[in-house]
Amino acid sequence: MGTCVSEERTVPMFPLGTVLLPGSVLPLQVFEPRYLQMLADLEEQQNDRFGVVLIERGSEVGGGEVRTDVGTEAVIAGARPLDGGRVAVLAVGGRRIAVQRWLDDDPYPRAVVTDRPDQGDPPSPHDIEPVTGRLRRLRGLLSELGAALGNADVDLHSDLGVATWQIAAAVGAGPLDLQRLLRIDDPRARLEAVDQIVIDATDLAEARLAGG
Repeated sequence: MGTCVSEERTVPMFPLGTVLLPGSVLPLQVFEPRYLQMLADLEEQQNDRFGVVLIERGSEVGGGEVRTDVGTEAVIAGARPLDGGRVAVLAVGGRRIAVQRWLDDDPYPRAVVTDRPDQGDPPSPHDIEPVTGRLRRLRGLLSELGAALGNADVDLHSDLGVATWQIAAAVGAGPLDLQRLLRIDDPRARLEAVDQIVIDATDLAEARLAGG
């Protein structure tokens, strides 16, 4: 079966020190002039989407950073002005994108991207169930350690390909682990990688609790 290659398109980009997963919520406080200009341009174009990629090296402020080439399209769910010219933005992660090439950063970062759809079948409920069980145990252990996680249960989407992203977001992994997951195209392989993160985090949490 052939792979569908999406068309290239140019999108404004917001490199960050965090990873936005599909379906996750991203609150931002925008204050840099270049990104304020980006928001203004998006509003004028009646466009509610921009790309988010992880900064591998460098700073979020000022430019000159090294950026990853796989990210997520963010959909603006709301925006409101704040004191000092800042803007609060609430965005939700949409589809994955692959950066084909970066364009000039003037007036803000832009890139030519294509969609990066999943390749392969989603996991089955039989695949998901043991992972969610281990996740509930991990979140319970983290609560004992003082982490403010709320309810230990995760309300999973009926699309189990989407559910793998929900589980990944609930683990509380660091940006490098999340970026590694973002690069995995096969949902079943992604679930296996998430499960290993859960297992490793559980071992660490149990050791911390045992150590007092």
